[in-house]
Amino acid sequence: MARSTIRSNDWGFPRWRGYGSSRDATTVRLCDRHGCDAPGNCPAPKSPNSPDRWYFCETHAAEYNRGWNYFEGLSAEEAARREASESSTAKGYANASHYAWGGSGDGSRSRDEMRALEALGLQSDADFDAVKTAWRRLAKENHPDVRPGDADAAVRFQTVQAAFEVLRSAEERREWRPS
Repeated sequence: MARSTIRSNDWGFPRWRGYGSSRDATTVRLCDRHGCDAPGNCPAPKSPNSPDRWYFCETHAAEYNRGWNYFEGLSAEEAARREASESSTAKGYANASHYAWGGSGDGSRSRDEMRALEALGLQSDADFDAVKTAWRRLAKENHPDVRPGDADAAVRFQTVQAAFEVLRSAEERREWRPS
């Protein structure tokens, strides 16, 4: 009786082909958008809470996501209630708030901090001493006691104060955060 053996094309070490590769043809799923022949590698739900998925290419997935309305079919009150309930339970992500930076730099500053630095006329890598100096200078220039009756100066003063508060609280968080 002949012994059945499974032979491979790998004749010892080193292997002649990559791990996980085979000679079988790979199936490529095409984009589900009519007329598109790009690979459909971005799954999207066909309807809320449904396991069925469309598979789009990146271009059509972006188009699909632009038109997606999470609160579709809900009244304004129900949508506000759902948004409030879901945002109240998202406090666990506050620990990762330092990932919310949006601009040039090394990612150590949040979007609010970047806007505050811009309001003070500073670069993104400015240290806190430069922030204090710029804040004092701009506050003295735009203080309501120095420029009484100037509404624009009052608005600039409030902007400078708010920017300094954002940067001061961020600096306190950085100093407090254990390493």
